[in-house]
Amino acid sequence: MSSPGFDEKSISASGEKVDHHVEVSVAQVDTAAALVAGREHALDPAEAAKLRRKIDKHILPLMMVLYWVQFMDKTTLGNSAILGIREDAHLTTSQYNWLGTIFYLSYLVFEFPQNLCLQRFPVGKWMSANIFVWAISLCCHAACTNFAGLFVVRILLGMCEGSITAGFMIVTSMFYTREEQTLRVGYWFLMNGTAQIISGFIAFGSLHIQTSGFASWQWLMIITGIITLITATAFWFFFPDSPTSAWFLTQEERANAVLRIRENQTGVENKQFKKEQMIEALLDPKTWLFALFSALNNIPNSLTNQRSIIVTDFGFSTLQTTLLGCVDGVIEIVTIWTGVTIAVKIPNSRAYVGSIYLIPNILGVFLVNFLPWSDKIGLLFSVWLTGVGTTGFVLSLSWIAAVTSGHTKRVTTNAIMLSAYCIGNAAGPFMWQAKYKPRNHIPWIIIGICYACCIALLLAIRVLLSRENKRRDQEPPDLTYDDIYIERVVDGKVTQVKVEKEFLDLTDKQNREYRYVL
Repeated sequence: MSSPGFDEKSISASGEKVDHHVEVSVAQVDTAAALVAGREHALDPAEAAKLRRKIDKHILPLMMVLYWVQFMDKTTLGNSAILGIREDAHLTTSQYNWLGTIFYLSYLVFEFPQNLCLQRFPVGKWMSANIFVWAISLCCHAACTNFAGLFVVRILLGMCEGSITAGFMIVTSMFYTREEQTLRVGYWFLMNGTAQIISGFIAFGSLHIQTSGFASWQWLMIITGIITLITATAFWFFFPDSPTSAWFLTQEERANAVLRIRENQTGVENKQFKKEQMIEALLDPKTWLFALFSALNNIPNSLTNQRSIIVTDFGFSTLQTTLLGCVDGVIEIVTIWTGVTIAVKIPNSRAYVGSIYLIPNILGVFLVNFLPWSDKIGLLFSVWLTGVGTTGFVLSLSWIAAVTSGHTKRVTTNAIMLSAYCIGNAAGPFMWQAKYKPRNHIPWIIIGICYACCIALLLAIRVLLSRENKRRDQEPPDLTYDDIYIERVVDGKVTQVKVEKEFLDLTDKQNREYRYVL
């Protein structure tokens, strides 16, 4: 097997190796390679656990707050629908749906550029800049009086949000082992549920703000925009870009933080874009299976902007609907937390857990289609059941990060999966047409089919990765990347230091010792 991009220095005229090592530039390897090159691999378990707790303490709260804020901001459109934005901005049903769609189309268009920027620039600072622009855009919603103005600010929101989930996936893989990533992704993603609860109360409070010339939905936009602006400031000053430069870690702790994730065989990051890794990501079947899952799983996500309207159509008042929205948040928190906890407790169970949690969604779709229209409590419970399956998508985010190696490949794969997420979210709103009201049978049937396909895709991904692991188990040892060196200056002298395979920025295909978690 060849070493793409590596400069072999020690070759004799006859073609035989004189020295059994390859010298590479620092730019070709992982950014953490120079930090840990030549260090002892063993890390005391107690010390590693203490370091993990310190990392948790400094980055998890910020990640959880930001994910709460970003989802709360997304739900402002749905909450504004029952606070008067449709009437004040003179929106038709089609125009309202377009405001939901254009957010995700903008997200889609800017997703790959955002991922390239996340590779090129410091991750924390880039996300902070995006949060700031997004906060200003959210506040600007309050100044919009027509469809055109709202259309523009929704484009800006979508453009900025493309950096958040992608950035979090990168950061989580930088700081945590593959076993730890599932739980941490679950922690920050379940804040979506918290956002639904808090945004419900903010919407309830906004409903009672009576000011001349300034509507309740405008107050909702201003309040959430200010919260987002505060979050952007905190992120800029306190969120780290990498374990190799984290402000809250000593130099020794930075090196240990990198050694702690050595078992991932993914390194930390590499600032050099590698075309061959991008091509590998595009040709990898698992990339497209995850992408298809992401698209189909998020077509039903159009319920985010439709849920308030649907519940109101059941016969609940505006006040009741704003408060009932809090229950959706509780369901999401409980199901995500239990789902990721089970997936961590039972090794290699991601596909099975995700599939099981999608079953209540299918049941909810069945009930909402066949219960009598007069049974508004039963219909409400049916809609709540469709919120259980979010766990499957959360597990897929941590799973794809845990089975993809090579920084450019990881960035490309993230972009593809999140682009598919956008496609699903952009397509979803068009199901909800006036001609299908009040029962909306067609949209609900489409949602049910999507959930069934998602179960099949999760199981297919598991079969694919399991077979690849078995194939690699039968292969002879691959020594291609066992003797790779970089130059370091020590006490004024240039010396060559061996770089371990885990920090060579190899892809999961290049590194034959890599095994996929299931």
